[in-house]
Amino acid sequence: MTTPDTQRPRPGSDILRTALRRNLGAMAGGTLLMGLYQAGETAFPIALGLIVEHTMRDRSLGGLGLSIAALAVIITTVSLSWRFGMRVLQKANTTEAHRWRVKIAACGLQPVARDVDLKSGEVLTIATEDADQTADIIEVVPLLISSLVAVVVAAVALGLADVRLGLLVIVGTVAIMSVLSVLSKRIGSSTREQQARVARAGAKVADLITGLRPLHGFGGNHAAFRSYRNVSTEAKHQAITVAKVNGAYAGTAQALNAVLAGAVTLTAGWLAFEGRITIGELVMAVGLAQFIMEPLKLFSEMPKYVMIARASAERMALVLNAPAVTVPGPERPAAGGDLEIDGVRHGSLRRLKFQVSAGEFVAIAAYQPRAAADLAAILAADVPPDAYEGVVRIGGQEVADLSIEALREHLLVNPYDGEIFAGTLRTNIDPSGTSRLVPEAVEASMLTDVVALHRDGLDYGVRDRGANLSGGQRQRLSLARALAADSDVLVLHDPTTAVDAVTEQLIARGVAQLRRGRTTVVITSSPALLDAADRVLVLDDGVITAEDTHRNLLATDEEYCSAVAR
Repeated sequence: MTTPDTQRPRPGSDILRTALRRNLGAMAGGTLLMGLYQAGETAFPIALGLIVEHTMRDRSLGGLGLSIAALAVIITTVSLSWRFGMRVLQKANTTEAHRWRVKIAACGLQPVARDVDLKSGEVLTIATEDADQTADIIEVVPLLISSLVAVVVAAVALGLADVRLGLLVIVGTVAIMSVLSVLSKRIGSSTREQQARVARAGAKVADLITGLRPLHGFGGNHAAFRSYRNVSTEAKHQAITVAKVNGAYAGTAQALNAVLAGAVTLTAGWLAFEGRITIGELVMAVGLAQFIMEPLKLFSEMPKYVMIARASAERMALVLNAPAVTVPGPERPAAGGDLEIDGVRHGSLRRLKFQVSAGEFVAIAAYQPRAAADLAAILAADVPPDAYEGVVRIGGQEVADLSIEALREHLLVNPYDGEIFAGTLRTNIDPSGTSRLVPEAVEASMLTDVVALHRDGLDYGVRDRGANLSGGQRQRLSLARALAADSDVLVLHDPTTAVDAVTEQLIARGVAQLRRGRTTVVITSSPALLDAADRVLVLDDGVITAEDTHRNLLATDEEYCSAVAR
């Protein structure tokens, strides 16, 4: 069941506006505190000028003590406002980045609902770096406003001493921002291209790590590494380009800020020499010329960060705006229902048709690995219903009419290369912590020796991708997780290819016993699992060509015998 995606596309600017709107309270508080910080910083040279003015005129120790106390108040205000202002803004920044990471991950974790023309490594980069850089807008805007406060305070203070000094600061700031806004656009386009190339390099290396063993097997690792080197080199060259643009931007900003500060200092010195401003006002002007360098630097850097945030938001929009491949229905299948494949044509499958009754244990002997993979992909809903001919029914309901949540809850397809996560054996077997079958699943999958081998038992630490486990241990851990889920319909794809024959026999018996009364389909060529099944379906050239028990097929079908004999 498909319908056009009627949701309005969400551009990067809309994403930025959403981030700002959700954090208005935190940004208002942070802006107030950071504005107070910048005002305090700017007030320091003003206070020094007033101290010099009054000390030289009154020469009073009491007045000097009062002035020192005023400086202490200013310094304390500056310190506390910066500390708490940045705390408020960084908390909001981190929280907003988390929200976008979760949203991007949610899109990436439901491939059947989103047609995202990006590799997993690229989606990972978008969900991490781009989400963080987009959320930086929450800090950028308050810092921009607070820097503007400092510039305005300095311009007003200098204008009170002499109008020409105030106008010099205002005109100089406008000129600096005009020049830098042009450079910031170049930064945005260069950064967008760099992010895309880095993401492609990340996707390439993720693919290499996943396929490293088979690549070594047929000698393709060197060609694969050369391919990655080319992609990485492109990313490096683009990164150098971005660094050059950023360097030019920073150098130009620093030079222009220094020119403005020098102009204010020289103008103030000339006015003092002419007797148009006092010595205290000269001290204030020179101090402001030095202090204004920081807010001007911060103020001039903001356009660059805005463009980077916008570039990252545009990349997030690629995932968030991906059109829906299919719109899931609202139905739920009947509990404990059967599984029916009716005339399915996809990839190597040709009008495939078979049925598994509720509570039945069926093995499918696929002579072509491609056909096995295509069937597993369709059952796992990795292929949307409108992408293949025919119908798949779960519990009497067509898959196209089921919600994704109901389908996942009712039907579990465990791939032959199930992912292992960093954590413990227990968290890999029962990620939600709600399964009541963990001990039985460990026993049936023959993971007992791994548990007994370590003092921590099920709490033994597992590294990312199961790096500290053997291939057979990883496969049994994945099988234990599938069994512990206790789904109504369980599909296992080659669950014992990495274990020895004796262990395979024990696993076959354990799976059959644990899943008794529950619908189970095993796509395999393992004699042990085929023998444990109630019946065997032979999948050859995309269709079911034979159906019987394993032992009957061995006795009557020579082709089957040669295909599964070990």
